[in-house]
Amino acid sequence: MKPAKPLTDTKVKAAKPKDKTYKLSDGGGLYLEVMVSGAKVWRLKYLHPTKRNEKGKRTENRLTIGKYPKVSIRDARKASIEAKELIEQGTDPNTQKKRERLKRAGEYENGFEVLAREWHQKNLNRWKPNHAARVLRSLELDVFKFIGAMPITDIEAPDVLAVLRRKESEGALHYVAKLRQRIGAVFRYAVATGKVRYNPVPDLIGATEVHKSKNRKALARADLPAFLADLDSYSSEILKRALRLTLLTFVRTAEIRGGRWSEIDWQAREWHIPGERMKMGEAHIVPLSDQALALLEELRVFTSDSDYLFYTRRRKDPMSENAMLQAVRRMGWQNRTTVHGFRATASTVLNESGFRPDVIERQLAHAEQNKVRAAYHRSEYLAERHQMMQWWADFLDAQQHGIDVIPVRAGQSFAEQHHNEV
Repeated sequence: MKPAKPLTDTKVKAAKPKDKTYKLSDGGGLYLEVMVSGAKVWRLKYLHPTKRNEKGKRTENRLTIGKYPKVSIRDARKASIEAKELIEQGTDPNTQKKRERLKRAGEYENGFEVLAREWHQKNLNRWKPNHAARVLRSLELDVFKFIGAMPITDIEAPDVLAVLRRKESEGALHYVAKLRQRIGAVFRYAVATGKVRYNPVPDLIGATEVHKSKNRKALARADLPAFLADLDSYSSEILKRALRLTLLTFVRTAEIRGGRWSEIDWQAREWHIPGERMKMGEAHIVPLSDQALALLEELRVFTSDSDYLFYTRRRKDPMSENAMLQAVRRMGWQNRTTVHGFRATASTVLNESGFRPDVIERQLAHAEQNKVRAAYHRSEYLAERHQMMQWWADFLDAQQHGIDVIPVRAGQSFAEQHHNEV
């Protein structure tokens, strides 16, 4: 069956009512419903991100976007994209719509979300900006959409446990512990301010699995061809590029999520990450390969209307903390790698291929114990790092397409070998 051709404004205007309600498809689940009365309503057909039927399949749902002509084709398509972004993050767009309606109606005054935002605001003066952003984002993505609209006096231990179990089922045990702590802190604030008399969170100790620290999973060299092929066919254009850029640059997840267009130096072919966004607090330069620059050019089509390289379309905020991990899980690779594991993969391959450990460590932005040397870290080995990052990008392409890449000879730096070959 051929996919429906996108609607035109002329066709929508010309659509006349019939004896029965009928639909005009715009593709991707978006359609115009023409009523017997002559009213025309935009709707989106989608699969619920969490609900499943007795056969384990995701249930089908409908989102009403709005009436035409008040909502134009362009507006309907934009709303459809925003709804799909929410679904990609595990949020039902109808639930989000209801939550926003409640908020506008003023029924949110003593809700968990209001108090959580108050608590968050009170702590801004003692938190680093990156940490504050992560805390709020985790609540927005994994708590507010479930219990945010509930009056805090109505929330009991089983309600909180249900929130935690959703993340526990994904295997994110360390994150579950953080989420429990943050919800508990909001309740302690509510108790202190007289909004509620009881904090149910301590009752949940032992009710969820305990995270046991272990080495993060990382892709082996032999895994790369299959992983890259799966990544290339992943459905989300933005998440696909976020994972690919992470693999190309092997920066940390937080650095990718907070990346801004203003940090890209196109002429120097470098990404300059300021110290306040780095784990070690030092500014960092990421040389950009041909492939990384081409990816950023492609990304402009999707996110150039924002300060951020990657963002959630609905709020123009940075991409969520777990968005890339969720993508890895949907690709079926959760048992073989984490996003952070990309760094270990790059380090292993580059060390095995003959690159100097000092150069690799500098590009990984690991802490320098020598304070004098640390002052020069930002641009240390920069020329060699540029060459190494281009080799790494070519290596990934070769893995995906089955081509051999020449390793660096033992005892020689990449720069020395490159000079000799020229």
